[in-house]
Amino acid sequence: MRTTLDLDEDVMLAAKELAARSKRSAGKVISEVFRRGLHAGEAPAPTRRTRTNVAAGFEVLPAGGRVVTARLVSKLREETETR
Repeated sequence: MRTTLDLDEDVMLAAKELAARSKRSAGKVISEVFRRGLHAGEAPAPTRRTRTNVAAGFEVLPAGGRVVTARLVSKLREETETR
C-alpha cells in the first residue's frame, strides 16, 4: 500500500542502509521495523510444535550437535575450573 510519511532524516538513512544490506526495499524494512515496534510489548505468538518424544518423563530433544561423552564432560569441567 502506498502512503506518504514525514520521516526524520536519520530514520530514513538507517532504513535505506538496512535495506541495502538485506537487499530489500526501504518500504519493506520500515514495515518490518514498525511491525516489531507495534508488537514489542505483547507476548510472543505461540509456535506450532511438532510431536515430541518423551522418555522416562523427559522430552527427548532432536539430535543437532555432537555426542556428549564422559570424556567431553571431563574436558569441559577442566576448562571451566581453570578459568
